[in-house]
Amino acid sequence: MPELPEVETIARGLAKRITGDTVDSVWLSQKAPLKSRPSEIATTLEHSRIAAIRRMGKHIVFDLDHVERALLPAKGRGANRKPKGNVMAPAGEGARPTHAQWIVHLGMTGRLQICEPQAEVVKHTHAILKLSSGRELRFMDPRRFGRLSIAPAADFEAGGFEPLDIGLDSFLSLFRGRKTPIKSALLNQKLLRGVGNIYADESLFRAGLRPRRRASTITRAQLAKLLAAAKEVLQEAIALGGSSINDYVDADGEEGFFQLQHRVYGREGEPCLVCKTPIKRVVIAGRSSHYCPGCQK
Repeated sequence: MPELPEVETIARGLAKRITGDTVDSVWLSQKAPLKSRPSEIATTLEHSRIAAIRRMGKHIVFDLDHVERALLPAKGRGANRKPKGNVMAPAGEGARPTHAQWIVHLGMTGRLQICEPQAEVVKHTHAILKLSSGRELRFMDPRRFGRLSIAPAADFEAGGFEPLDIGLDSFLSLFRGRKTPIKSALLNQKLLRGVGNIYADESLFRAGLRPRRRASTITRAQLAKLLAAAKEVLQEAIALGGSSINDYVDADGEEGFFQLQHRVYGREGEPCLVCKTPIKRVVIAGRSSHYCPGCQK
């Protein structure tokens, strides 16, 4: 599943390429993973200007401003292109909100990519937004665990603290008295939003903490080190475009490079890069966790 660095990379790439563009038309497949009604999504998106694109937790948020049809250029009134085997989403005649948000959660295998209109529509494409610039924004999701939804402007809230912005006192309060393993607490999106399996493992390694340690047994100094490690790991991963594990690519279809910097994740049985002790893998709450028995206590 794309985690904070991957989602941030995609959001930044999209913001750079299509902020200010206008959505001329919307196509949704019959099997599109939707959290809002197809007509609501199409009605809200069509003839809306993309005012901003940003990440909130593991969600990509598109801030939309509605553009009156009379103000659109003539080319913005064309019909949708219909890929074979799918259906058009009805736009509906209801009133469009002046401001709204399109929320995209990529799930495990979701992708958002900018494509030229003549590019092949690949299998598992579930949404195509035709833009006034002539390009298309496509959402693909083979396993359909992603979600597409609409929210009133500034109404969407992902929950939890933003790990790149949280202060030490707030971070300490998240784990005070918690008897759950620290790894499970880090993955709890109600506490910290966006941190997933890869970056929890890498952060715990740099902080010298084993994933099974009870959160309540970790000292203030150790938690301060963990917070610094988490921010460092996430910022490094963003700078390298995220980790391309399985099929992750950014908005331009390019892979990330942070997987080359993994110190424990996915390295079971390999020697620790610091002390040469073989990396171990354990399962905590159904999730694989990787750690070094020599460096982490």
